[in-house]
Amino acid sequence: MKFLMDVSALISLGVLDHEFHQRTVNFLARQHVRELATCAITELGFTRVLAQAPQYGLSVAQARDLLRRLKSADTLKFTFIADSHDATHLPAWVRTAKQVTDGHLMELARAHGAVLATHDRGIPGAVLIPA
Repeated sequence: MKFLMDVSALISLGVLDHEFHQRTVNFLARQHVRELATCAITELGFTRVLAQAPQYGLSVAQARDLLRRLKSADTLKFTFIADSHDATHLPAWVRTAKQVTDGHLMELARAHGAVLATHDRGIPGAVLIPA
């Protein structure tokens, strides 16, 4: 099974001292995951959060380099999903502004044979990375 990691899941995988790093690694091991996917939204979100949040203390260049190293590691194969979906692809359950990105990522994953993996509860059809 191929998973599209949302921003929070991707960060928890890439940052070794993240509070959910081991949880994410364990989930991927239990699922026997060999392929992960990213897209523009998740890669840009990863870079923005790591460069913006003071607890990470990274520059944009350092965050981009961390993402590059994560994607080039031998342990997992990463694929990039090109995003050609516009707002007309949002699922019917998206009713609030807070749900827009989640809905977009869900449909993007589905369209490319992947499943959205997240730490966020309440995303219909997504796989919750358990505690």
